[in-house]
Amino acid sequence: MTGTPPQPHPSHLVVVGGGMVAARLVEALRARDTAGTWRISVFAEESRRPYDRVALTSYFTARDPDELALGDPALWEDPLVEFHSRCAITAIDRGARNVTDRLGRVHAYDQLVLATGSSAAMPPIPGNDTPGVFVYRTIDDVAALRGWVEKIRRPEAWEGDWERPVRGAVIGGGLLGLEAAGALKALGAHATVLQQGTHLMNAQLDLGGGEALGRLIRAMGIAVRCNASTRAVRPSRRTGNVGHLDLGGAGRLDADVVVVATGITPRDELARAAGLPVGERGGVVVDETCRTPDEHVWAIGEVACVNGRCVGLVAPGYAMAEVVADRLLGGEATFPGADTATKLKLQGVDVASFGDAHAETPGSVELVHSDPLAGVYKKLVVSDDARTLLGGVFVGDASLYPALRPLLGTELAGDPGLLLAPAGAADAPDLELPDDATVCSCNNVTAGTIRGAVTEQGCTDLAGVKACTRAGTSCGSCLPLVKKLTTTELERAGVAVSNALCEHFDLSRAQLFDVVRVAGLTTFSEIIARFGLVPEGAADAGRGCDICRPTIASVLASLHGGHVLEGEQAALQDTNDHALANLQKDGTYSVVPRIPGGEITPEGLLVIGQVAKDFGLYTKITGGQRIDMFGARLEQLPHIWRRLVDAGFESGHAYGKSLRTVKSCVGSTWCRFGVQDSVGMAIELELRYRGLRSPHKIKLGVSGCARECAEARSKDVGVIATDKGWNVYVGGNGGFTPRHATLLAEDLDDATLLRTIDRFLMYYIRTAERLQRTAAWVEEYEGGLEAIRAVVLEDSLGIGADLDAAMDRHVAGYADEWRGVLEDPQKLRWFNSFVNSPTTADPELAHVSERGQLRPATAAEHSRAVEATRAAGGAVPAGPVLIAGTQLEVRR
Repeated sequence: MTGTPPQPHPSHLVVVGGGMVAARLVEALRARDTAGTWRISVFAEESRRPYDRVALTSYFTARDPDELALGDPALWEDPLVEFHSRCAITAIDRGARNVTDRLGRVHAYDQLVLATGSSAAMPPIPGNDTPGVFVYRTIDDVAALRGWVEKIRRPEAWEGDWERPVRGAVIGGGLLGLEAAGALKALGAHATVLQQGTHLMNAQLDLGGGEALGRLIRAMGIAVRCNASTRAVRPSRRTGNVGHLDLGGAGRLDADVVVVATGITPRDELARAAGLPVGERGGVVVDETCRTPDEHVWAIGEVACVNGRCVGLVAPGYAMAEVVADRLLGGEATFPGADTATKLKLQGVDVASFGDAHAETPGSVELVHSDPLAGVYKKLVVSDDARTLLGGVFVGDASLYPALRPLLGTELAGDPGLLLAPAGAADAPDLELPDDATVCSCNNVTAGTIRGAVTEQGCTDLAGVKACTRAGTSCGSCLPLVKKLTTTELERAGVAVSNALCEHFDLSRAQLFDVVRVAGLTTFSEIIARFGLVPEGAADAGRGCDICRPTIASVLASLHGGHVLEGEQAALQDTNDHALANLQKDGTYSVVPRIPGGEITPEGLLVIGQVAKDFGLYTKITGGQRIDMFGARLEQLPHIWRRLVDAGFESGHAYGKSLRTVKSCVGSTWCRFGVQDSVGMAIELELRYRGLRSPHKIKLGVSGCARECAEARSKDVGVIATDKGWNVYVGGNGGFTPRHATLLAEDLDDATLLRTIDRFLMYYIRTAERLQRTAAWVEEYEGGLEAIRAVVLEDSLGIGADLDAAMDRHVAGYADEWRGVLEDPQKLRWFNSFVNSPTTADPELAHVSERGQLRPATAAEHSRAVEATRAAGGAVPAGPVLIAGTQLEVRR
């Protein structure tokens, strides 16, 4: 309830710590405290508001830390919430019930919550303070690591020519260590993971799973050494920085940078100093309500020691935050226990485990499917009667993880071994979830809550269920299961879950695309005759509607090319496509010539300027690095196009569901930070995909370095230069629901980049629904981005060559639509304001001069202009008329 007016004397809650769990506590308490009984003060050690540590690795490619910010920014503007950054608490006085901050200020509290989290563990290795040794815990840690690697990659940092790559070592082969190794690789370093145990992720995976993971990690180009203990870090004699590591057994590993990822240590020093009990291995001891022996002090997250242990995962921390919020408002919630399920977030590696992964339960049975050639290892742990699910391990294929994790501790229907069989080998047992099964552990959302969102809250789609329940809004790993539950419940409730395009077609756009492609149909008449729905009592399916007609027009354009105003195609287009220009509110049109990559010559600028001047058009630079000219009448469009086409311009497709722009920075051509020619690549991409008709508009961006001046990650496809090539991101967009694009592939050469984008766009065109942006398509696609990545990069469906050929046909068949009109007298007949008088202008158009340019008149201004016309004798004036100090122009 952000914005709730404070009560006259609300109680004061002090939260020590500004991390993810602290943010969840504040969010949960404010959402439930409708009476405003609590005011909250949060004291954070870092300079930033709470951010997503789970996604910390993405900061290597996203330079803006705000991209990791958690939740609604409005929460921190709430009058009942105060957030103190860079203001660590240094002491707790439990007797006086106050805390002291680093500036010496004292703050009284009614209740105190310790959410101080943990720090990265640093083993007592000699030389661990050598320059070049880093931990991997905060944004500042990541920024420092990245800055170090970038610095030592520069030749001037070394004597003479230094051409070898940066050598990175990661001490620790757990979740965080593997993510750190992936980050080093993304920075262009050679990474070696040193694991003291027998296999990677030994806390989560058994030996078989760990060995399968090791093969996958090595296939990524990351070296792995197991049973490797680090004895010392040795500096380089020449630089004093990290030079090599001494390993057990007289081994040695040369390194220029070392990341230590050996675990975490609870930040319990404040509690110790205040006399609160701590666990044997650290952490503030709390009961099942997350309260300490002091009735005014609570602890949540990684610093809390529950049942003798601390848990370094975000989901249990969120659950603790919800418990404390409930208790502070008089509830009786208790901590349900720690969900230790984990999923590795590393590109190209699909790993997950949950429950009793090591089969430590007495009498438990392990069911294993291993395919080393395919890089797949799957294991289920069940009770001795093979009925109750106790745990699981998935490496290389974690598709079962979202559905099985909520069933932990329940009886499975049928033979659980069939779940591990290869797809199509046998009928898998039913995985119906009980209502109390937790589907989203990050937000503690059960299957029953999701079903209730449909049956009781009236949600009819995935987006509504997410907004209502918060399921899938954190890490997102549960989204496929949330979608399945939503669809199933809608069907049970008698709500028709239909993907039908409209009343004339009982097919979705994606299905329609496929049947038209397979059947080889080329006209709307053929399509509706064969696949259209015939109303009862009607002779045929009719002529369609405003939904199916332009959709099929787009499908035909994507499949067969050709001019959109050719033959029957012309009648299918909506207003903007009819005119090959965007209709404006006053009935005039805007004209946007293509300016690939934003690069334009002075001569080109002069032509556009002269055209705008001669036709009296309002001009504006767009956000996509083009020039928009407003106020052109329909009959003027061909004359404007003629001038532009003769000067070498073509349609910028500002009007269609197609490629709009490819934005770029100046890249290595001019910028001293640029590492690749972003302008050249942007031009190549724009010329390649121009005119590509799709379910929705498409925007691309190309940045010449990781500073991201072209804002590529806000685009449907974003390309960011690296020293080794290009990283490509997909599924971003601005608009009503802004989304950041997600990394699809990295360090691609030019040819591989083009093939990757070709396949992504063409697969999107074939499978997306009507008016579905790439962001929504990626999110709702079965299996999400990982499944799309498999299609695009690994050709998992065996259609890669077909997608390549389809894009090749588009590129070869492209023709400028403006030029096509100018060269065809029949098409030119579309561009008349009046059928019986082709050269007559609309007499009702009126414009106002403002800031040196014309704009459409308001209704009141238009009325005054008409009155002035009548007062002048009824003739439409040829030039501007000045009325009451406003310059009005009724234009011929």
